Amino acid sequence: MAWSNRRDVPEPHRGERPMDRAGRPDRRALLAGGLVSAMAALAGCSSTRAASPATGASPETRPTTPAAAFARLMEGNKRWVSGDLQHPDRDPNRRQLVAQQQEPFGAILSCIDSRVPPELLFDTGLGALYVMRTGGEAVGPVVTGSVEYGPMTSDTPLIVVLGHQRCGAVEAAYKSLRDDKPLPGNLQAIVKALQPAYEQAVREGGGDPVETMARAQVKLTAADLRSNQDLAPLVGKGALAVVGAYYSLDTGKVEVLAGAPS
Repeated sequence: MAWSNRRDVPEPHRGERPMDRAGRPDRRALLAGGLVSAMAALAGCSSTRAASPATGASPETRPTTPAAAFARLMEGNKRWVSGDLQHPDRDPNRRQLVAQQQEPFGAILSCIDSRVPPELLFDTGLGALYVMRTGGEAVGPVVTGSVEYGPMTSDTPLIVVLGHQRCGAVEAAYKSLRDDKPLPGNLQAIVKALQPAYEQAVREGGGDPVETMARAQVKLTAADLRSNQDLAPLVGKGALAVVGAYYSLDTGKVEVLAGAPS
């Protein structure tokens, strides 16, 4: 059987002349053309949205001084306390903008406690903060190096050591040291790291020794970072501030304990 390249042409409708069909646009062609135009328009919109993060500026301009960075954090905390949240820089555009490069304006060393997420309680978004979280803000070489990373590589102007109310890690360490009963496994490393704060709390006394110890841990850690041989020169020339702060689980408010930049 021989194959033919001829396409079947439909017969004209009754009463219709060939020239009528030839002179009138084919409906299928119109529909196809319309679909192509619509797809092109959608593609144009999509490419515009995709390109905007690469060319547009971040909605939140990065603070470059310790005072400006600290003010940004505290403004965010006020919104957290009041419930008037902005949720800045938490969309796909922001995700694309920071995908290749980051310049966080703050570094936060806080507790692992599930009720104290820095990005939420300071109402920040993607690319705003370096965050380190350890039990009771316990520090060691790796943690200290992680805290140093932002100021030493990205000109991050602010470090905040953030303790909090009713800290379970601090309470466990306090009881372990008071009763001379080591905790199991690597939990004992946290106890050892918090021992200076325990000793200070014992010296100070007070009605709630666990809260006293938690606040002491913040102040001691912030002071150690502030005098760190690598960070001290940045602090000395005003390029970096190390703030000790305390978070209330009851109110959501961050209280400054030491080191607020002026």
